[in-house]
Amino acid sequence: MTITRQSARPRTASAAYAAFPLHKRVLTGLAAVSILGAAGCAGAEADAPDPATTTSGVSAAPVEETPAAAPEQASDGAAGSQTYQDGTYTETGGYQSPAGPEEVGVTITLEADVVTAVEVEPMPDNPTTTTYQERFAGGISDAIVGKKLDDLAVDKVAGSSLTSGGFNDAADKIKSEARG
Repeated sequence: MTITRQSARPRTASAAYAAFPLHKRVLTGLAAVSILGAAGCAGAEADAPDPATTTSGVSAAPVEETPAAAPEQASDGAAGSQTYQDGTYTETGGYQSPAGPEEVGVTITLEADVVTAVEVEPMPDNPTTTTYQERFAGGISDAIVGKKLDDLAVDKVAGSSLTSGGFNDAADKIKSEARG
């Protein structure tokens, strides 16, 4: 009597596929789809900028370009058309983060209703907030200097979107104070 040993390995790829249980094939497929889906979504926000925002992440109403002489004309005889008093204003704005309430200090210098300088003072209560407020403070000047105060609508600067809530709160207080 001759004993023939069969190999534990299937001889063809289709036999190997059939030997792998259906539930394991389904779970493996779902895991692959989940990983690919998560990888595809991870860069979606960074790759597709919102068309409603400028490259700096600041939404603003269209501003008509004016020649360099326009501010001088406004200060010479049209001072009555100016909405805000020239000067430097400082306020604190509050916003809600996942870690709780946060504040940020904002100093804006105005000339003829146009922001000529801005400084943001981070006032974080936790390490994560520190990172975002510092990023915001580093990028806000490029985003708003040269724009009219009434045209500012900051929504995201340097990857920080929540800090803009505190900035906008402070900017609203500055608008009220500068109307004086």
